[in-house]
Amino acid sequence: MNLRPILSSLRHHKLTAFLLVLQVALTCAIVCNVAFMIANRVGQLTLPSGLAEDELSMVHVVGIDKDDNPQVRHATDLAALRAIQGVHAAVAVDSLPLSRSDSSYGTCGSRESLDQAMAVRSMQGSSGCVQPSVYSGSEGELAALGLKLVAGRDFLPDEYVPAAPGWVVANVPSAIITRALAERLYHGDALGRDLYMGGRPPMRVVGVVDNLLRPRLRAPSVNQYSVLLPSVPGDSEVTYVLRSAPRDRQPVLDAAVDILGRLEPSRLIPPSSTRTFAQLRQKYFQRDTTMIGLLLASALGLLFVTALGITGLANFWVQQRTRSIGIRRAIGATRGDILRYFQTENFLIVGAGIVLGMLLAFLLNAELMQHYELARLPLFYLPMGALVLWGLGQLAVLGPALRAAAVPPVVATRST
Repeated sequence: MNLRPILSSLRHHKLTAFLLVLQVALTCAIVCNVAFMIANRVGQLTLPSGLAEDELSMVHVVGIDKDDNPQVRHATDLAALRAIQGVHAAVAVDSLPLSRSDSSYGTCGSRESLDQAMAVRSMQGSSGCVQPSVYSGSEGELAALGLKLVAGRDFLPDEYVPAAPGWVVANVPSAIITRALAERLYHGDALGRDLYMGGRPPMRVVGVVDNLLRPRLRAPSVNQYSVLLPSVPGDSEVTYVLRSAPRDRQPVLDAAVDILGRLEPSRLIPPSSTRTFAQLRQKYFQRDTTMIGLLLASALGLLFVTALGITGLANFWVQQRTRSIGIRRAIGATRGDILRYFQTENFLIVGAGIVLGMLLAFLLNAELMQHYELARLPLFYLPMGALVLWGLGQLAVLGPALRAAAVPPVVATRST
């Protein structure tokens, strides 16, 4: 198609065309970034924790009897919980992935890295040192949680050390770390190596698990930096984790609350902390789910407003150009020619808006990176946004263009 008549017509409507180009550009910039943020949020929602999530339920208890021996009490509780019908395993833990209860210590893979980190008084970012999340639990934690051991072995019974109140672990002989942390500290060769943590004597790495998500998510690159320590409960406040078949989780929870209440009636069992791991995950990501809905609604609303703008402008131009359209029809232009004219004009306007919108998208992304924990916008979001806007523009202009193409030449030439 000859573009000269289209460009000539647009030069006579500079302000109107510029406003539509600006609207498309803003829509392109915002929609591309919103789509990227939605993708990031959805990616977080589906992050694997490393646990057998659909088989786990938990009961958090708080003992108030100061004369009670916590370790004896927990051993009694665990024996009773394991006897519940349908329970495959039970364990006491200090925290779980996505529980928001995070303990972390500066951790190094070598004495040289530790000395360097202490010299700069910072573990995070020092050569060979990171700050992983630290989990402690009673014997059988790996099997109860469903963690997948990819190298090495589980803790031995004689490696477990009693924890002080508050789950403060003094000195433990061994540790199990995640695959991601093994790659970071030892380039994958972690078994038998020394692990230096928080000023404690070195621990021997005896095992590597495939994945164990942190209790509180951070940057994507460090979300799987976790350490497991052999530590039996030493506090009256503890979380019991029960593993059962998915269909048995609720009956198991009800039975666990009843048994724990009968074993020690004076202790507290908050109803809000008695739940399945699926409910724990849902609560952790509740804000993210709401944010996804708001972002999606805002993006769709902006696209709808842009489509209305394109349709309104096309209708206005069809009314303004009725006579010129009729003249073209009278000298031989077909309905297809008129239809292609308006579609091509819209394609050029939207295309100009997309080019400007791509630049604005990067500027907006840079601003978001500066103030929020957002990664750089991947380039493939730009052509995707362009295709969406071009398709939207063509659909929005289709109705007015068909109406213009349907005007009979005689009626058009008689209009004044």
